[in-house]
Amino acid sequence: MKTSIVIIVILFLQQAIFGQSQLLDSLSLAACHEYTNLDEALKNPESVVKLSLRKKKYKTFPSKLYVFTNLQYLDLSKNSIDELPDSITVFKSLQYLICSKDGLKRLPNNIGDLKNLKYLNVNQNDIERLPYSFGDLENLEIADLWSNNLEYFPETMKKNTKLKLMDLRNILIPQNHQDIIQAMLPNTKIYFSPPCKCSW
Repeated sequence: MKTSIVIIVILFLQQAIFGQSQLLDSLSLAACHEYTNLDEALKNPESVVKLSLRKKKYKTFPSKLYVFTNLQYLDLSKNSIDELPDSITVFKSLQYLICSKDGLKRLPNNIGDLKNLKYLNVNQNDIERLPYSFGDLENLEIADLWSNNLEYFPETMKKNTKLKLMDLRNILIPQNHQDIIQAMLPNTKIYFSPPCKCSW
């Protein structure tokens, strides 16, 4: 625990001194080297922009990740991480966050602090509610929430004006709530499963 706190403090100091890394466009980011081995990535953490650690059998969010100050793409899918720490928001340049099939039960309450996040994929988890700060994801364009246990969508979502697509299929949502969600996001293509005859 103390080690994690020290790493986070160092990260904040580095960002204060050197500033945030330059954000890459989607094509440039796609062309970046994708690190798939944590030990290899740790040899030169400043160069790591894209990190994919799928199927690594992690039980918790790896604290070693905090050294990657320039991270813009993070894939932790198919592990066993049931909770993302609030401190994940130290990755100020993060544009892509993928945590599908992890057993996630919640998203960080302060996820809205990831101001540069464009793509969020947390499908096939056990998330029951979107945090109030979800609406503060001002640059979010795609939210893949397919197959979760969602029963709460905050009114702040109406601030997600750049959201182009949201996948809410395989989630039991009654018709009146589907209508409310769509009304909050009139310019967003939302994929719903047929409405359930259930109450929230």
